[in-house]
Amino acid sequence: MKRWNRWQDSVAVLAGLYVALATIWTTQQASSMVMMIGVGVLLILSGVWNLMTPGQPVAEWLLPLFGALLFISPWIAGYTMHTGATWTSWIAGAVALIVGVLALQPALHRDAASHHGGATAH
Repeated sequence: MKRWNRWQDSVAVLAGLYVALATIWTTQQASSMVMMIGVGVLLILSGVWNLMTPGQPVAEWLLPLFGALLFISPWIAGYTMHTGATWTSWIAGAVALIVGVLALQPALHRDAASHHGGATAH
């Protein structure tokens, strides 16, 4: 797998950057700002990690995990009454979760093939 080449990781980095910066133009409370900046930075870091070293099993799982965390963060941190922050978290979290799962698929197929003696499923 080539470095700096996976579009899924680039989309996750952009989603993380958007969420972290969205705290500037959306109504916030302390908990929403912490969650959006924190999970946004985690998405950026895990996306860059995946871009630098594709195929790392731990890094592959981080994108969908952080995407799911961002999606549920309005309920966890109690900021569902702030519509802009909530919708930003839901949309960016769903995008990160979906591209994370799409990025994970080749790794799962690669691991399955290696456990079955290199045979590929048809």
